[in-house]
Amino acid sequence: MHDTTFFKPASMQEFASGDGVATFMRLPLVTMTDPAFSQVDVGFVAIPWDGGTPNREGARHGPWQMRNASVRLREENMVTRMRPFDLINCADLGDVIIDPESVGASLGWITSYFSALVRNGIRPVSVGGDHLVTLPILRALGRDKPLGLIQFDAHTDLKRAGPGMPRYNHATTFRHAIEEGLIDPRRMVQIGIRGTSHDGEDRDFARAVGVRTITMDEFAARGRQDVMAEARDIVGFDPTYVTFDVDFIDPCFAPGTGTPEVGGPNSFDAMQVCRALTGLNIVGADIVELSPPFDTSGGTAWLAASVLFEILCSVVPGIALQNTDQPEIAASRNDADESKVLNLVNWV
Repeated sequence: MHDTTFFKPASMQEFASGDGVATFMRLPLVTMTDPAFSQVDVGFVAIPWDGGTPNREGARHGPWQMRNASVRLREENMVTRMRPFDLINCADLGDVIIDPESVGASLGWITSYFSALVRNGIRPVSVGGDHLVTLPILRALGRDKPLGLIQFDAHTDLKRAGPGMPRYNHATTFRHAIEEGLIDPRRMVQIGIRGTSHDGEDRDFARAVGVRTITMDEFAARGRQDVMAEARDIVGFDPTYVTFDVDFIDPCFAPGTGTPEVGGPNSFDAMQVCRALTGLNIVGADIVELSPPFDTSGGTAWLAASVLFEILCSVVPGIALQNTDQPEIAASRNDADESKVLNLVNWV
């Protein structure tokens, strides 16, 4: 049931931008012991951990800066006219507790936390943290059936841990996820890959298992519309996870990240590719690798918060179709016509 009062974000028209305790998008803070927890449709989760980063740490501070930036977001997407908080119940669920001294313990605690969200029917939209945090999330969401995956990133994160490198780090995330059967590699697409490399082993692995890797050169040559049409075809309408690494964006626009790569998409492209996800069956999403020490101005955080809002808007249609208290939507919940899905949620 959609609650039009409690789950509404505090309006910037009523409070000054610097007032109050910062939560994601000024949403209510709801913990697992709160009676309102069972009514949450989408939960924003902070994972302040960069234990998978061997160099240029700082992503553990990302959620804090993202919360502060996101309080400036308003209720309506000016382009799509989507008003997500009018359609579903959203809340800030707080932070996942991690152990900064133990990678293994932290991975386990993150999986346990997200398993509880799955049991309660909450779709998580998470803020890291480095990209290793996605692995324990997938262990919770993809436990029963492998998921499709759309990955916006400058790097494949399909590396095999080399000599002197920890087995679990932010460059090995999706290698583990595929090998553990959490992702269906034939329904996985990576977009924006670029930069230098030690060797081509990760790309050879991708080709061998069926992962579609779209380099930045291909993205630029084909254009975002064509690329995103292919991405949608690859994942189809089966359950899909979306992961957005800040270093997908060119560092001219997003310098606040630990492993920047030049020659990437601009900020407008970043918004547009997220809008192109609308109507897919997105069961969870994250944005990772925001590292405040490398952009103290907060500009990267504001861009990341704006991307986060676009991702939320893309998740809404699938949930709105399941809201049985909206008869016109419930009647069409099994309709495979995507255009009707978009119309039902006033996406224009």
